Amino acid sequence: MSATVLLKRFDIVADQPANIPAVRRLVVDLAVRGKLLAVDELDMDAQEMLRRISSKVDDLVSAGAIKKQKLLPKIGDAEVPAAYLAHCTFARLGDIANLQKGLTGIQSSTPGAIPLVVTAAERGTCDHFDFDGAAAIIPLVSSTGHGNASINRLHYQEGKFALGTILCAVFPFDEQLISARFLYEYLTAFKEELLVSKMIGTANVTLTLGKIAEVPVPILAPAVQKRVDELMSLCDQLEAAQQEREHRRDRLAAASLRRLNQPAADTTPEIQRAHAHFHLQHLPQLTIRPEHIKALRQTILNLAVYGMLVEQDANDEPATELLKRIKAEKARLAKLGLIKVEKVAEPIETGGIVPGGWALCRWNSIAMKIGDIDHKMPDTVSDGVPYVSPRDFCPNNVIDFEGAKRISREDYLRLAAKIKPDFDDLIYPRYGTIGENRIVTERREFLASYSCAVVKTLTGFVDPKYQYIFSISGYCKDQAKAAENKTTQANVGISSIQQYIVPLPPLAEQHRIVAKVDELMALCDQLEAELSITQINSRRLLEAVLEDALSA
Repeated sequence: MSATVLLKRFDIVADQPANIPAVRRLVVDLAVRGKLLAVDELDMDAQEMLRRISSKVDDLVSAGAIKKQKLLPKIGDAEVPAAYLAHCTFARLGDIANLQKGLTGIQSSTPGAIPLVVTAAERGTCDHFDFDGAAAIIPLVSSTGHGNASINRLHYQEGKFALGTILCAVFPFDEQLISARFLYEYLTAFKEELLVSKMIGTANVTLTLGKIAEVPVPILAPAVQKRVDELMSLCDQLEAAQQEREHRRDRLAAASLRRLNQPAADTTPEIQRAHAHFHLQHLPQLTIRPEHIKALRQTILNLAVYGMLVEQDANDEPATELLKRIKAEKARLAKLGLIKVEKVAEPIETGGIVPGGWALCRWNSIAMKIGDIDHKMPDTVSDGVPYVSPRDFCPNNVIDFEGAKRISREDYLRLAAKIKPDFDDLIYPRYGTIGENRIVTERREFLASYSCAVVKTLTGFVDPKYQYIFSISGYCKDQAKAAENKTTQANVGISSIQQYIVPLPPLAEQHRIVAKVDELMALCDQLEAELSITQINSRRLLEAVLEDALSA
């Protein structure tokens, strides 16, 4: 296939960042298979290239520029895919390139004007240079460590540069015959097969220069390598354009969400709702990646508890009156012995933080009870009552009761006497994953472990779903962070949770907020699904282009 045909179709596959590496690998694949240029466009065969490189090496050894090369083993057929062997001659990397270990200690280097190539994506700087020329750079240590063989990235570097001691520079012996850029692209495209597979070690997994020297590489005509370099430069431009476009989108999305999450002091709910409406109108332009939608979800929750998601209705019973009714109901329950008498919390001034008709109150003033069970872990049994902890929390507000540990009925009855979760109650983890809460949506017997607080809902006075929205909003999470006990594992005490400040709307508005949040979260679900479909379609389109390229 003519590379021009592929280039004409670049625009339909280049909008997804994940596609560019696949296009790069395709270019290398086409080159090795002999499909990048027509036969009459080739300017030199592999055997002549190898003869000239060998002569060049002899000259370099005679001049003392390099040491005499170690004789490397012949390449076996099993080392290279059969489809490649049919079209191309291969040679050991050590026979066509000079491998040089880095000379600069990364941590002890002095910053300067010279690029310092390290394992990270960004270059450092150095006050001296170790090498001068074009080279493919290969890390010699695992990117993840801990016994895992992995290489995140290779580098391509030109001109004067310093190189960290844990990297290797690959310099072609004859730059007129072998392109360092081609070597970089080839080794990058197949780094798992060619490099990672050769890493050795247990705790510290490394790659030796000897192993790198044995890597088989294709010997392609200089004209083919030049074409590869040109196409890779085009990929560079596409990636740069993608990064700039996504950077601008990120900044636009962040600025829009910031205006919603952190409104100016003089911003009214009406103005803030207009901002929210504008953002929702332009969701397709602002949400192009999953992390954008995650931020949008959090913003929706924040808008909900600040009273900026739905309009207020003057006919609703004010939250101050609702609080009086809640207080009377809790007094009635206490008189019946169903809950303990609580100290009345001091009134909290709203200070314009929430709309008119709302109130600010302590969480324990609107919950029937907030508490936990004894902190002594009960014995587990094979068949009993589910004993739920955060590890049993699944996505989409699901609790895995079937996979939870079991405790005996005797332990259940003993511990449930302190606090027992029921339908519509909130389970609030107090350790580790603080704020990853769940509403109880099943009517069944179970117990929440002492690592969780149980927030019992006062049915008929507080919408349990609004309480859940508050509990996972930034308003609540900020209070949790401020109340964290900084020990070996971050945790929040029950007394702190009880004292969280809750923005309380009228009950009727709570119901409207819940309905609106459900509607917008469904929209977020749809956006995520559409993003996934877009990515899948783009990938399929790319695969079709690749198949067309390889079958032509």
